[in-house]
Amino acid sequence: MAGALRAVNIGLGDFLSPFRDGGTPFVDVDWKPPAQGDPELIDILFDLTAGFRDAHGASLIDQANQTGLRRILAAQPVVRRVLPARELIPDFDENVILHAGPPIEWENMCGPMRGAILGAVLYEGLAPDEAGAERLLHSGSVVCRTNFSRGVVAPMAGAVSRSMPLFLVENETAGNVAHSPIHEGSGRALRFGVSRPPVLARLKWLERTLAPALDRALAAAGGVALKPIMSQALLMGDEMHQRNVAASLAFHRSLAAGLVDAAESSDDLKGIVSFLTLENEQFFLNLAMAAAKTAMDAARGIPHSTLITAMNRNGVDFGLHLAATGDRWFTAPSLYPKGLYFPGYSEADANPDMGDSAIVECYGVGGMALSAVPSVAHLVGAGNLMESLGYTFEMNHICVGRDPDLAIPNCDFAGAPAGIDVRRVVATGILPLIISGVAHHQAGIGQVGAGLVTPPMEVMNKALRAFHRMAVK
Repeated sequence: MAGALRAVNIGLGDFLSPFRDGGTPFVDVDWKPPAQGDPELIDILFDLTAGFRDAHGASLIDQANQTGLRRILAAQPVVRRVLPARELIPDFDENVILHAGPPIEWENMCGPMRGAILGAVLYEGLAPDEAGAERLLHSGSVVCRTNFSRGVVAPMAGAVSRSMPLFLVENETAGNVAHSPIHEGSGRALRFGVSRPPVLARLKWLERTLAPALDRALAAAGGVALKPIMSQALLMGDEMHQRNVAASLAFHRSLAAGLVDAAESSDDLKGIVSFLTLENEQFFLNLAMAAAKTAMDAARGIPHSTLITAMNRNGVDFGLHLAATGDRWFTAPSLYPKGLYFPGYSEADANPDMGDSAIVECYGVGGMALSAVPSVAHLVGAGNLMESLGYTFEMNHICVGRDPDLAIPNCDFAGAPAGIDVRRVVATGILPLIISGVAHHQAGIGQVGAGLVTPPMEVMNKALRAFHRMAVK
């Protein structure tokens, strides 16, 4: 005699209604076809899995990705100096302004990036006013280049000019370096497309007062290792993108004694301490970005590797680098963050996502480690602790390993996800989770909220197709 009816449902939830209504026991399997059901991508994934093996049958891609992961985990970023960009980047001409994200022409830039670029031109004294600055940009007398083209990372619009001070961060393991500007602090800022006189005055204070003092203090200390600070900060409730309270204070503590001697006057010291400890909880963000870039750059240029080594956005396009394809950009339209808005603003005011700061997610922190900071998860509209745990567990499905030095307490001290594999992203449909500020789409207004965003799936599909074409040649 047949047993009682039991059912297994795979995929479509609509089939469950008869079982629920009839009281039939069932198991619902959350299944989706790989690669969003795209036959071409499925064939590519199968080809990359079945082929590309060495003489012993081992996957060349898996071996390359493990090599990349080892280089990422071995990186030991140390901040050495704070110097004007022109001293750190020899080919930084006075008519060049750098910007975040993949390459884009002035005419195609979004509002906040245009505002930031104009502000950088004024900061350099290349024009007397915004109208004059815009004429220089339209005529080509001032040209725009990507931050990545000069080894720089900067948040949001990311405008960097040759007089702005940059951190020099060195990966002691591999010897490569990266640069980032000093974080401006909260409120209206150039990175959000605001170029009013108070914003430019604050940038000049960073250049003339804070940067020289930091450089002298760093020289006296012999540099400051950044990964130990990041490790400690994760244990104290930071995730290194939206929340950097513990990391910023730890960095200041490491230089506090040196700053006393480095400041040129008691008034300067008072202003520096106030800025670092009271006015700028996000100070460490830019350092975390440069640290992450040194780690990810160490994994660049590995043949057969499908690891994602860079993600960034210019407010119009999302850009992506793969380890095996080097400097080649893959792009697709940038998405809008989903989250919380300041009073008086809504999604209608938002600009598409922007900034180089997603480099920290490439490294495995930020949105990838959202469970470390449930309070931030709530702030950016991601729900409660259990939901934030779910996000981090999901990120493990698209990464090839974890970083034991970046332990997450709420995940039973498991390491942060490390090494995003574009194959896994396309196969599962799970996209890297990025925390982001939200800029108003008009220049001059500034930040209007914060939220979560992902890369567009289109850019992942493009990168995988290009990798496959390169691999089969």
